[in-house]
Amino acid sequence: MFGREKQEMDNLKQRLQRVSLNPSKPDVLQWRWTGDGIFSVKSAYGQWELLTHSSNALIGSLWKNLGPPKVEIFAWMAVKERTATRLFFCLFHTDLPFMARPMLFAFALALLAYSSVASAEIVKHSFHVQNLTISRLCHQQVITAVNGDFPGPTIEVHEGDTLVVHVFNKSPYNLTIHCEARVTVGARSVWPTSIAVEGQGKRESTVYFYPRVHSLFNGINLLTSSMSRYSCRHGIFQLRSGWSDGPVYVTQCPILPGNSYKYKFTITGQEGTLWWHAHVEWLRATVYGALIIHPRKDHSYPFPKPCKEFPILLGEWWNANVIDVENQALAVGGFPNSSNAFTINGQPGDLYNCSSGDTYKLKVVQRETYLLRIINAALNNQLFFKIANHTLTVVAVDASYTHPMVTDVIVIAPGQTVDALLTADQPRGSYYMAAHAYGGAGDVTTTGIITYEYATPSTPLMPTLPAFNDTLTAFKFYSNLTSLVNGPHWAPVPLKIDKHMFVTEGLGLVSCGANKTCKGLLGQQMAASMNNASFELPTKLSMLQAFFHNVDGIYTTDFPKNPPLVFNYTDSSISFNTSLVMTSKSTKVTKLKFNSTVQIVLQNTALVGVSSHPIHLHGFDFHVLAQGFGNYDAATGPKMFNLVNPHKRNTIAVPVGGWSVIRFTANNPGTVLLLESLDQFGFHNFLLFVCNTAPNFILFAYR
Repeated sequence: MFGREKQEMDNLKQRLQRVSLNPSKPDVLQWRWTGDGIFSVKSAYGQWELLTHSSNALIGSLWKNLGPPKVEIFAWMAVKERTATRLFFCLFHTDLPFMARPMLFAFALALLAYSSVASAEIVKHSFHVQNLTISRLCHQQVITAVNGDFPGPTIEVHEGDTLVVHVFNKSPYNLTIHCEARVTVGARSVWPTSIAVEGQGKRESTVYFYPRVHSLFNGINLLTSSMSRYSCRHGIFQLRSGWSDGPVYVTQCPILPGNSYKYKFTITGQEGTLWWHAHVEWLRATVYGALIIHPRKDHSYPFPKPCKEFPILLGEWWNANVIDVENQALAVGGFPNSSNAFTINGQPGDLYNCSSGDTYKLKVVQRETYLLRIINAALNNQLFFKIANHTLTVVAVDASYTHPMVTDVIVIAPGQTVDALLTADQPRGSYYMAAHAYGGAGDVTTTGIITYEYATPSTPLMPTLPAFNDTLTAFKFYSNLTSLVNGPHWAPVPLKIDKHMFVTEGLGLVSCGANKTCKGLLGQQMAASMNNASFELPTKLSMLQAFFHNVDGIYTTDFPKNPPLVFNYTDSSISFNTSLVMTSKSTKVTKLKFNSTVQIVLQNTALVGVSSHPIHLHGFDFHVLAQGFGNYDAATGPKMFNLVNPHKRNTIAVPVGGWSVIRFTANNPGTVLLLESLDQFGFHNFLLFVCNTAPNFILFAYR
């Protein structure tokens, strides 16, 4: 058996075991050919029949043309429905040409998809985006909000559900919505267009086939990815729904004022906390909310079920129109004004003026355990988060389960999420939860209050938060995270690397231009840079449309896989060396082959200034293999790699003056961004197109 074939079979077996009620070995099955395309299959669970539908040329005609088959029963599963239990199994005709087997395998996966749909639902939401006047910090401010709420509504789904969000843009601004999830774009097929596997009632699952499959496992991977990745929310896999990812002019053009757009995608292979937000300019400062993915209804958490669950959204607040704040900074090329407050669930907390009455409050019962779904929706700051006299047990990050990690402090970068268990094990009383910046603004702390049931009214106890420059505490938290091996949706690290990239990331300067005064450092414009390229979005057509329709002039494919110059990246003495710090705007991308494994070294630089930069990858999770300080050393770095249980995420905070190494498999066709989750200097990303030999594609965009 080929090594890659065995790996794919093992992967399918793992998937079958996750959804099967009665997984078993193939040899417990007996089968016999009854003619007319019907198999009779006997197992310990009774007599079963599989009808190979005569109208399905892919299965039925192959069986009939080849005559009474000699069949390998590869794998099977039993799926309980409302009125019956059905047995699904994968059959390979031993006389079938090897290259035709992917289609049979695809049919088995179609049945697998049906088993998922049997318990899934369609969850619908309507987002009415419009102006809203609210009061914060003794100040009335008009903001853009969803459905009259700040933060916006929480979306709750189960893994396997299809989410439909109708967005009605009643605001004065262009708009898109991005969900932290994975997205894939569909493709045409020269085989029968689809197999529709009908469920009960109105449920239906359609599996689309990819054309001209050149190898057994390329075909299998394509189909598998189409059923497991979708993204329009921050962190959601967008498989075969790339148009729903949301980044403006990357996967779609903006929703103009007075117009609407429907996002639709299926959430597969993910459980935990993600979030949704606007993906045009700084609108995400107020247009955001939680996206909670529960396990399938017949599944449970890989930890004791909590008493209750609470979303904790950390954000920022400006006593100004955030679009004006951004535009003013871009007009002069300088730093934007800092926010006036941090917030917890939209409220600054009682340490700020005019805020004590609306401080977020959470009531708990002594000895009960709660699940806090913590989201950093701030634009420009990593945050330390802590609860007085309590510890937290981290069980997931970015909707990927972790080995339980007990800590008294959490550090969370913009775009990241952390699921943490809180046990109310202290004396009855009131306790502050508090957050302030790591490596950012000054002494500005947001608070919420946890109050025990039956507690006597008292002043809440305040936690001692780490110092703003406590990099060692931040590094300890990030580097101690590990995956929950063999937990739901766990996947091993891919070991064979097809493409290496070394990407310097940080700040830079763009020439001010003639007859213009700039307020950036050295009289230039502030910019962000990767490998000395500062990404500039198109303005006429989305990159996904340009790629799909072969439109030239929207982007170029010459983004470098290494920095143009090698230098001492973290040496602070070169921060304003004009031969290094000057960059330019461009729309450069890099092509990746479909299903290739990509390893990227992300190297922080001291150019302009040293700070920790969060990097978010759309459409994928990646394994975090290692992190460290100083310049990455290709000789010693790999010795630090965790290839056993590295944690997975979609957003990573590259250490201050340091580096991170991530690895992922490019198996999600569409446009996918790699971006820095700091919005201080506009977008500075590079875009990856991932293609295979068939007319299917994956577009990876990085900001």
